[in-house]
Amino acid sequence: MLTQVRSPQEVFFAPQRFVLPLFQRPYVWSAELQWEPLWQDIVRLVDAVTERPDATHFMGAIVLQQQQVPLGGLPAWSVIDGQQRLTTLQLLLDALHAELTTRGWAAVAGQVVDLVENQQAFRIVAEDQFKLWPTNRDRAAFTAVMRATPPVAYGHLDRSRLVEAHQFFATAIAGWLDAAAVPEMAARTLVAAITTKLQLVVIQLQADEDAQEIFETLNARGTPLSAADLIKNFVFQRLNTTPEATEDAYRQWWAQFETPFWETEVRAGRILYTRSSLFLTQWLTARTMREIPAREVFAAFKRYTTDPTTGGVSQLLPEIHAAATRYRDFTTAAGVRDGELSRLALFVYRTSTLDSEIAKPLLIWLGEPEQAGIPDSVRDRLLTVLESWFVRRALVRAPSQGANRFLLDLLTHLSTQPHEHVADAAEAFLAKQTTGTAYWPDDTEVARELRSVQAYKRFRRARLRMILEAAEDHLRGYPTGHRYGDGTISRGVYTIEHIMPQEWRANWPAPSEQVEADRDRIVQTLGNLTLATQPLNSRLSNAAWNAKRTTLERYSSLLITRPVIRDQQSVWDESLIAARTTTLAETILQVWPVPDGHHVQHDDGADRAVHRVEVADLIRAGLLTVGGVLRARPVGSAGRTATIGQDGSIHLDDGAVHATLSGAAKAVSGNTAEAGWHFWARHDGTVLTEVRAEYLAGTDDETADDDA
Repeated sequence: MLTQVRSPQEVFFAPQRFVLPLFQRPYVWSAELQWEPLWQDIVRLVDAVTERPDATHFMGAIVLQQQQVPLGGLPAWSVIDGQQRLTTLQLLLDALHAELTTRGWAAVAGQVVDLVENQQAFRIVAEDQFKLWPTNRDRAAFTAVMRATPPVAYGHLDRSRLVEAHQFFATAIAGWLDAAAVPEMAARTLVAAITTKLQLVVIQLQADEDAQEIFETLNARGTPLSAADLIKNFVFQRLNTTPEATEDAYRQWWAQFETPFWETEVRAGRILYTRSSLFLTQWLTARTMREIPAREVFAAFKRYTTDPTTGGVSQLLPEIHAAATRYRDFTTAAGVRDGELSRLALFVYRTSTLDSEIAKPLLIWLGEPEQAGIPDSVRDRLLTVLESWFVRRALVRAPSQGANRFLLDLLTHLSTQPHEHVADAAEAFLAKQTTGTAYWPDDTEVARELRSVQAYKRFRRARLRMILEAAEDHLRGYPTGHRYGDGTISRGVYTIEHIMPQEWRANWPAPSEQVEADRDRIVQTLGNLTLATQPLNSRLSNAAWNAKRTTLERYSSLLITRPVIRDQQSVWDESLIAARTTTLAETILQVWPVPDGHHVQHDDGADRAVHRVEVADLIRAGLLTVGGVLRARPVGSAGRTATIGQDGSIHLDDGAVHATLSGAAKAVSGNTAEAGWHFWARHDGTVLTEVRAEYLAGTDDETADDDA
């Protein structure tokens, strides 16, 4: 290894080629982050050189590895690191040459041309023209702009980051020269500064030296590399084959990762990843059955590939490609709006609304050849079981911390089961869980939550839409196979409509302040919500019930709405909303069932986090106030109130003081099983289960375009 500090003139002047391996990422530098700062550095350097001739500007490091070439061929270097810098320098130098040529300054332009092109006498093939030869994806744009005759007609070139960079530097150079007192003299100074005063640390490796270690050390410079970039570089550096075979392997097994589908950014938790990086993390998780933090993906991949049992990178490439193809297929299928989906695609669609990626390793594992013996009916039932576990936990807003680890435990368990029993094994495994991070909510808890939750405020729009879509499809006989209706409902396109509008006061008068407070709460519950097309949503707006019912009867064919239209001729009020909430909750329990007799007994020491929240916590969070009034919700206790004490104690209206909400509720109702969080509501009608949920997870209330 040889390390030297060299100027662009020293790097580029000799006849040679700098080849960017096809597995390197494409050109990604931009005006704001790199081109403009570089140009400003050059302008400052020119000013500094006029006062201090020894002034220089350091641009960073590049790593080159010598290539074996036939006798008589141009010397060639593979660019291991620094391809963004070298490409930018070549675009800058060519833009400088074009601008000087346009102005007729042939002599000074001649000082630049040999830094971007090899002289004709040294060329054997057409690509020998350029000192730099980019990756496959960038070659067309690079050669087009570099071969363009000055003045370059940028408008006639296909737009690309490379063309934009060339145009940026050409414009900046032209503007700077035009502002100079003596432009041609300024041009000579500019050429000298760029070609001799910029500096690079050039690390040159011999053909037999290991470039990967240095590449990993330097990858944080410039634009950080993703896990997919690092893995790609590692894999193709490790392929023990000819350059031609390497290029064939790249095109066959890896090129798909550099398409828009895989380069799209997706969110997992609070972190954005390129889809390719997230997939590789999930694929590796499925293979190792270990939880892999984002920052450790590349290191974990290297460890995995060095395990003799994996067969090395040459065997893994087609396996990764096959898994990626399946992943893309089910992701794409889940995005189809209309028509019946496969059970897998429906699972992916529904769980995607839960903002959860943690099931993907299991789906990848399920698609591997080793699981080909699992019968289709068993696969479908497994997905039904898993979907129920995911959705029920989302409905009761169970804590998600530790769910990643738990699903890996499930995956490990399933990997030991006979193929025909994996669905039964998953159901039994989930049903026996009692901890907050793993339990499968039973019918009682889900129904109780759905009856009280202000669904429109507490669930994200996509999630709430999916729940209503699933209820509608269930009534139509999908995906159970009964098919009572006219196909499935369109997914992801309906808006959420309030039957009694949020702005109800204009046309829906309430008889008392207490009814007003209750109504403000109940209009947000599940029983007051339905789905509507955007035009229908606009028609319904805040209309009175008679007008709204007539419009729904004329334009809505949804089965979740039809009973409202058919049965409620003259009124739509709180009691009917509550009854419909119960009905929809029963439907939802059927959509996502649990085993017969399933009932969760929470561990005393590992209960759901919500069961440990105290009134004092909500006071400290500003969600309840000392002296605030609580109202009893059950009809049998209507009119009873309590006041919140300084220490979180509950002071009943008869003077009795209780330490807990449940204690106060039991004293009022006489029911020893009374649950205080569900019994009491804030003065504004908000049930304390909702206040507790807001304390734990924050409200999911978001401004959406389908508010009604």
